[in-house]
Amino acid sequence: MTARSSTTSPWPDLPPGPLGTPSPDLLRRLAEAPLEPTVMPSGDQVPMIVRYEDVRAVLTSPASSRNLRAPGLPRMVSGTALEDDPSALINQDPPEHTRYRRIMQGTFTPRHIERWRPRAAAIAGELVEAAGQEFDLVADFALRLPARVICEMLGVPMDRFEQFRGWTEMFLSTSEASAEARGEGFAAFMAYAGELIAEHRVRRGGDLIDLLIEARDEGDRLSEAELTHMVFTLIMAGHETTASIIIRGVFRLLCHPEQYAELAARPELLEPAVEEILRCEGPGGNGLLRLITEDVELPSGVIPKGSVVLPNPSGANHDPAVFDDALRFDIHRFAGKAANPHLAFGHGPHYCLGANLARMELQEAFRALVTRLPTLRPQEDLATLRWSSDGLIHRPLRLPVKGG
Repeated sequence: MTARSSTTSPWPDLPPGPLGTPSPDLLRRLAEAPLEPTVMPSGDQVPMIVRYEDVRAVLTSPASSRNLRAPGLPRMVSGTALEDDPSALINQDPPEHTRYRRIMQGTFTPRHIERWRPRAAAIAGELVEAAGQEFDLVADFALRLPARVICEMLGVPMDRFEQFRGWTEMFLSTSEASAEARGEGFAAFMAYAGELIAEHRVRRGGDLIDLLIEARDEGDRLSEAELTHMVFTLIMAGHETTASIIIRGVFRLLCHPEQYAELAARPELLEPAVEEILRCEGPGGNGLLRLITEDVELPSGVIPKGSVVLPNPSGANHDPAVFDDALRFDIHRFAGKAANPHLAFGHGPHYCLGANLARMELQEAFRALVTRLPTLRPQEDLATLRWSSDGLIHRPLRLPVKGG
């Protein structure tokens, strides 16, 4: 990944604020221009939807399609991208999407995910102990934890981890120079996912791939292409996306050391703290494109049929109409509340299938850090850290910390 300061981004008109805080332009849009076009990494322009109620309305509208494969439509990035593949769950619309989700709904239930919590907690503890008192939180903890968890869950050898990382960086890159490499990496990754499924059909081990193979709804099962895409998605989203939230979450806590100290002293705040981290640093980033198939009336205006728009969950999660003092990071924000209205995992039919898994991993990651390293602090000035700048995920490349 290319390195820049925390105030640069592959989005030309959305430079982040200081220390990775929301773009001042995003805040202007919330106040004044909720449907204003934005320039994407591809160079294409589309209206970006930023207000909470508008974003929710688009995400739930039956006229909001993820099928953006028609020639000439705006693109998020140049070259081969995930949005090009019709078999990917994130690109499907009803009724295909409804069928896919129905078959999968029993695989990612809280009950299934809770079976993995002790192992995730053990891995997190092992990584913290192995890291010592001075370490790079990115390389030594955040990238390793979700990778090990998802590899064990899927029955994937850990010696493939670095290859997964290389492939994932290709898919999440916004650089035109990597367009051909993304296509080659996609083909190689899909081929390996197919090999894994074939191996599991012969040798069952009770892991997540076995559950995916067995998943059914009244006799209906996933096709081979659907199975392969689900394994691909789990490997990709299962490490870089979660790792980035860990990195940005720790970074945000280190920007507020009094809140890190309170979390270490009061572990009962762990779950609401993770929800606030998701609100502020969530996996959705600037969102995914939607094609509007019929006129859609939003609180902020009408989106005409045929438009391609970008509903932005980060904007929605910082909307002062929904979140009091929305720019303030506060681990108490969701304490004692039954519902968390943030849109970090999306909303509507495409709500993130892996939300329960991500929450569990994040809770165990931060539990291990605050209980074993209650005085964690940065080794370098946080304002001088270099951030990734050529990908759809924006995070510090290194985060040197000390715990003693």
